[in-house]
Amino acid sequence: MLSDASKTAAGRPRVVKMNAEIRQLICEMRESGRTVGLVPTMGALHAGHLSLVETSLRECDTTVVTIFLNPLQFSAGEDLESYPRDVGGDIEKLGDMGVDVVFVPTNEAMYPPGFSTSVIPPTVAQPLEGRCRPQHFRGVTTIVLKLFNIIPANTAFFGQKDYQQSLVIRQMVADFNVPIQISVQPTVRDTDGLAFSSRNAYLSSDQRRQALSIIASLQLASDAVSRGQREAPAVVAKMRQVLADAGVSRVDYIAIVHAETLAEIRHIQGRTLAAVAAYVGNIRLIDNLIIRP
Repeated sequence: MLSDASKTAAGRPRVVKMNAEIRQLICEMRESGRTVGLVPTMGALHAGHLSLVETSLRECDTTVVTIFLNPLQFSAGEDLESYPRDVGGDIEKLGDMGVDVVFVPTNEAMYPPGFSTSVIPPTVAQPLEGRCRPQHFRGVTTIVLKLFNIIPANTAFFGQKDYQQSLVIRQMVADFNVPIQISVQPTVRDTDGLAFSSRNAYLSSDQRRQALSIIASLQLASDAVSRGQREAPAVVAKMRQVLADAGVSRVDYIAIVHAETLAEIRHIQGRTLAAVAAYVGNIRLIDNLIIRP
């Protein structure tokens, strides 16, 4: 934890908005021997985010949470303008948990006039989300590399729900020799099994029941493989039927892929990823499960 002088009088986290200020603060912590954990978020914090924060608080001396709704990872027609926002509520939650620092930069601070450089994502970004949202991972890698440069933490924490994103970031860190450890934590689910997501706030009660077909399809895949099914197309067909039976007809992908390369496979053997991206109404949800025959 930081000294009392480094937090507000009410015990709230120190809220920083300037790049230079947060970098100086973190560099001073590192020089003093403190380990720093970083939890990058786009805000609208839910139990999934907070579980990452808890892990960082447990494993690191100091925890920094970033709240920045990154426009570069949204394409035209996506939900940037309507994406949930509650910065004040987020800061209050983080303060209650004992978070030390919250970094809340402006768009202008992250992308000043004349900004024109971006990071080309690695090959693992091309399938799945990469096919459906071609500009998405360019925005992700660009903002994450910027955050890693601005906040030179020891460890950055991400969730498995965004499985492909974690692979993309791991590869970027390796390719660019970024001195930070990437820690990927298990997906956090609500009591009904739905993976926590900021977009869940959009769901009506009926839509939420439909959305449960996503985890049901993934669990069916895991169960089928456990019973000896090894042919990926047959598993995908059963998953698709689960979604169709629930009235989920708009599907970006249902995939059984290699867990490291995300290459499509026909015969399931070894560590495999089952992944779904589908729309419930106009709300796009993603989820995945690791399958081990």
